[in-house]
Amino acid sequence: MSKPLSDHDKKKQISVRGLAGIENVAELKLNFNRHLHFTLVKDRNVATRRDYYFALANTVRDHLIGRWIRTQQHYYEKDPKRVYYISLEFYMGRTLQNTMVNLALENACDEATYQLGLDMEELEDMEEDAGLGNGGLGRLAACFLDSMASLGLAAYGYGIRYEFGIFNQKIVNGWQVEEADDWLRYGNPWEKARPEYMRPVQFYGRTEHQPDGVKWVDTQVVLALPYDTPIPGYRNNVVNTMRLWSAKAPCDFNLKDFNVGGYIQAVLDRNLAENISRVLYPNDNFFEGKELRLKQEYFVVSATLQDIIRRFKVSKFGSREIVRTDFSKLPDKVAIQLNDTHPAMAVPELMRVLVDEENLDWDKAWDICVRTCAYTNHTVLPEALERWPVDLFAHLLPRHLEIVYEINRRHLERVAAQFPGDYDRMRRMSLIEEGGQKRINMAHLCIVGSHAVNGVAQIHSDILKATVFKDFYEMEPHKFQNKTNGITPRRWLVMCNPGLAEVIAERIGEEFIRDLDQLRGLLNYVNDEAFIRDVAKVKQENKLKFAVHLEEHYKVKINPNSMFDIQVKRIHEYKRQLLNCLHIITYYNRIKKEPNKQWTPRTVMIGGKAAPGYHTAKMIIRLITAIGEVVNNDPVVGDRLKVIFLENYRVTLAERAIPAADLSEQISTAGTEASGTGNMKFMLNGALTIGTMDGANVEMAEEAGEDNFFIFGMRVDDVDALDKKGYHAEEYYNRLPELKQAMDQIAGGFFSPKQPDLFKEIVNMMMHHDRFKVFADYEDYIKCQEKVNALYKNPKEWTKMVIHNIAGCGKFSSDRTITQYAREIWGMEPTLEKLPAPDDM
Repeated sequence: MSKPLSDHDKKKQISVRGLAGIENVAELKLNFNRHLHFTLVKDRNVATRRDYYFALANTVRDHLIGRWIRTQQHYYEKDPKRVYYISLEFYMGRTLQNTMVNLALENACDEATYQLGLDMEELEDMEEDAGLGNGGLGRLAACFLDSMASLGLAAYGYGIRYEFGIFNQKIVNGWQVEEADDWLRYGNPWEKARPEYMRPVQFYGRTEHQPDGVKWVDTQVVLALPYDTPIPGYRNNVVNTMRLWSAKAPCDFNLKDFNVGGYIQAVLDRNLAENISRVLYPNDNFFEGKELRLKQEYFVVSATLQDIIRRFKVSKFGSREIVRTDFSKLPDKVAIQLNDTHPAMAVPELMRVLVDEENLDWDKAWDICVRTCAYTNHTVLPEALERWPVDLFAHLLPRHLEIVYEINRRHLERVAAQFPGDYDRMRRMSLIEEGGQKRINMAHLCIVGSHAVNGVAQIHSDILKATVFKDFYEMEPHKFQNKTNGITPRRWLVMCNPGLAEVIAERIGEEFIRDLDQLRGLLNYVNDEAFIRDVAKVKQENKLKFAVHLEEHYKVKINPNSMFDIQVKRIHEYKRQLLNCLHIITYYNRIKKEPNKQWTPRTVMIGGKAAPGYHTAKMIIRLITAIGEVVNNDPVVGDRLKVIFLENYRVTLAERAIPAADLSEQISTAGTEASGTGNMKFMLNGALTIGTMDGANVEMAEEAGEDNFFIFGMRVDDVDALDKKGYHAEEYYNRLPELKQAMDQIAGGFFSPKQPDLFKEIVNMMMHHDRFKVFADYEDYIKCQEKVNALYKNPKEWTKMVIHNIAGCGKFSSDRTITQYAREIWGMEPTLEKLPAPDDM
C-alpha cells in the first residue's frame, strides 16, 4: 500500500482548488517577493510570519484589481439596475482563502508558498476575522454578497467600518470575559480608503419651514469616509464592492465656537464625532435604545443614500457630469434592501432628499420611495423589535420626525378609508406607539415604506402574516413574501471542507458549486459502498483534525470515535442551550447508574457568545463549563462523555468545527428561530440534525425526507395551545424523575460544590418563568437522543442518512435565495455568464 499523502500533496491533487501551472507559480513567487520587498520593506532575514501573510494577501489581491476595475467599468457602460444591500452588520470572517477559491488560485498559491519554504495554512492563520456582525443576520449579509457577485448582479453591500467588531470571548474560571476586538491593529490589506467619495452626515439642529420648502439648519456635521472591499464572484471574473463608512470629524469641528484657550480640547473632542464608527453593538435579537446606536443607523443610511443618488445621476464611467435628473426612473435603476429595521431610516431619509433637496412633490416622492425599498424581517421576538423614543428622535433628527409624522398621517388615512371606524386597528397599525413615552415602531415604518416585506423561512413568513404583521397583511397582502435563507457553498463546503467537496465532485462533477441543486445526483450513490466509505472517511479525517485542535486548546483528551454533538450559536434562552444541558446531565446520570452498559460515546461541544449585558446568558455559559468540570473529571465516565465549551466561537472556528460534526443541535422552541443558517451549514457538511419544527429546519426535513431527520418536540400549534392552557414547569418536574434529578443536582450544588446556590437564578427561571418551555420538550428530546445513539452504532446506516441529507441541501444555497430576491423583489435577472478576464497583471 502506498504511503498516505501529505496534506500538501493532497491539496495539489484536488481539482476544485484550481490548477497550479508552472508559469502561474513562478509569477506568484515573483510577486510575493516583490511585495515583501516594496510593500512591506523586509527581506527574508527579518520578515515575520505576519509579513509573509501580508505579502501573500497583497499578491492575491493583485489578481482582484483588474477584475474589480473591469467589473465597475462594465456596470457604468451597461448601466444595469443596481441593488444596494444595507446592513449594520457584515460578518465576513477571513478573506484570503475565500478569494483564492473564487479566483481558482488555491493550488498555485499553495505550490508557490511551498516552494518558498512556507506553510500556507500557517500564513492563513495570521489573518484576523472581520467580525463586523453578531451572528446569523450579519453572516447572511456576507453569504449574500458572495452569491450576488457569483450571479453577476450589480450589487453593493453598504455598512459601517467598525473599528472594534464583536468582542473576543475568553473563558476565565468558567465565566465569559469580553476583550476588545482590535482587528485593524496591523492594517487590513483587503480594503481601499476612498477619501474622494467622503460625504457629510448631519445631526441635531432644527427645522425652518419657508415658502420654498423646509430647511434643516444649525446641524452638526460628521464626515463619512468610505472604505471599499472587493467581493469576487465564483470564477466569473465579476468583482463587486462592499463599501463600509468610517466616521471622521470635519477639520473645523468644535473650532468655530470654542472658548478662549479651548483649542486643545476642541481637537480632543473630535473623538466624539468619530465614536460613531468605533464599535459594533454586541446584541443579537435584542433592542437597546441608545443614542449612539440611532446615530450609527442614520449615519450608514445618510451616507449610502447620497452615494446611491450620486451614482444614479451620473451614468458613464469616469464622468462626474450629471446626466440623469428624472427621479421617476429611480426604481428602474435602484433597489434598496433593508436588512432588518436597522437601516429603516432609509425611508424618511429618501423622502427628505426627494422632497427637501430635489423638490419633488410628496406623492411622487412617496411612490418612488416605496417602489425602491424592500424590507427583510429577521425575528418575531418582541424584545428585538426596534421602537425608538420620539423625544430622542426629535433631538437627533428633527426633520425626520416631521417626515415620519407625515408618513403616519397619510398611512392612517388609508387605514381609516379601508376599515372605517376601526379605531383599535388604527392604534395597532400606527407608526407611533402612544402610552407612556411615545415610540416610533420601525418595523411599521419599513412595511409602510416598502413594496415588499419578507420573512426568512416559510414558517417564519407565515407567522408574520398571522400574528405580528397581521393587520398589515390584511391591508396589503401583495407586499408579503417568503425568502428562505441560504448559505454560500463556496465558503461553507469548497473552502472549509475540501475533502468532501472532492468526493462529491468525483461522482457528479464540479458544477454543483454554482448550482447546488445538482447534489440531488448523490441519491444515485446512496447505496454505493465506495461512496459511503469515502464520505465516512472524510468525516473521520475532519474529526481527527479538529480533535487535535481541541486538545491543543483545551487540554482535554478527545475520543475521535465518539459522536461529535455540536451546538454553536449565540447564547440565548430561546435557542435553549439549557435543554442541551439537561440531556448532558441525564446521559451522565445514566452512565453513572449503569457503568457497564455499552453507551454510545459522545463529545458534546457548545459554543457561542453571550451579549455582555445579558445576565442569564452568561449564567448559562457558567453552567455549561461547570457541568464540563464534573463530567470530564469523572473516572467512571471516562471517554464515553466529554463536555467542551468552545471559546470565542466565530466564523473561523465554525469553518473548523462544522466539517467535524456528527450531530447538529437545532432545538429552539417552535416559532422562535426565524430561520437559522448554521443548521444548513451542518447539513451540507455531513452532520445529522436533531431539531424542532422551527425556522428552516421544517424545510430541511422536507428536502432530506423526515425519515432522515431527528425531529422532536412541540410544533407551533402545540406551543400556542400550551400558552392558552398555561405552562406549568412543576408538572413536568414532578412527573419525570430524571428531569427532577437533573434539576435537583443543578439547584443543590452538585455542579458547583464551592458555591451550592450558584445556579439558583437559572433554576428559578426554569421552574417559574421560562418563556421558552424547556421542560415541555425534555421528554421527547431525550427519547429522540436515544434514537440518535442507536443509529450511531450502525455507521453504514448513519452514513446513508448523511448522504440523503447532503443530497437535499440544494435549496439552501444562498444562490437560490438571491435568485428569488432578484426576480421577485428587485426586478433583476441573474446571469451565469462570465465577464472577460483581464490581462492579469
